Amino acid sequence: MAEIARIDGPRGNPLAYAYTEGQGPCVVFLSGYRSDMEGTKAVHLEAWAQAQGRAFLRLDYSGHGQSGGVFEEGCIGDWAADAEVVIRHVTSGPVVLVGSSMGGWIACLLSQRLELAGFVGIAAAPDFTEDSFWAGFSLAERQKVMEEGRLLRPSAFEDPYVVTRKLIEDGRENLVLRAPLPMPWKVRLMQGTEDEAVTRETALKLLDHIEGENVQLTFVRGADHRFSSPHCLALIETMLLEVLG
Repeated sequence: MAEIARIDGPRGNPLAYAYTEGQGPCVVFLSGYRSDMEGTKAVHLEAWAQAQGRAFLRLDYSGHGQSGGVFEEGCIGDWAADAEVVIRHVTSGPVVLVGSSMGGWIACLLSQRLELAGFVGIAAAPDFTEDSFWAGFSLAERQKVMEEGRLLRPSAFEDPYVVTRKLIEDGRENLVLRAPLPMPWKVRLMQGTEDEAVTRETALKLLDHIEGENVQLTFVRGADHRFSSPHCLALIETMLLEVLG
């Protein structure tokens, strides 16, 4: 595995990343909400890239993994800025963004700021703070998060987590499914039919909002939100090869 390095982030927090040198364009893995660069998909793709002799970058947003900062103090805009700083620091030229869950939303934001050679979305979750969190809150929960600034929510994967007013309000400033998303490069989206966190409708909505001539969405029967089974990992490799080809 590549060694962990760090740079100062835009808000002064040290940001951790691991870069593998190789042929470009560099493949950049963007992890999900409360996830990090030590996840199954990130580590698997790093090994795959090394075997291919391809440049690869994985990173932790502030408040995630090995980066500094407090998770509850972060938001979508902050984490997108973190990723942008690391990518610009490490890479040169176009990149291929691989966004998992929230990383798919961040990839959509960065696609309008960076030079891209392609985008691979894995159970991408654009706009989830508004369309999933806020839309699913009861009136009492909405009042609590807005008046008290935070709300404790149960998680299907781990311990309960805090949703903050900052996360909700910043999310509204970074929505990507309310207007067309120009992506004039190869795009491959993948979605599991048993995903308990991101709906099929979200995947279809993202497909509809992307403006491009080479955009495909693949549904995988039986796959869940983690999308980390051997079959799913092999499919990610296949989609990456298509985009890189």
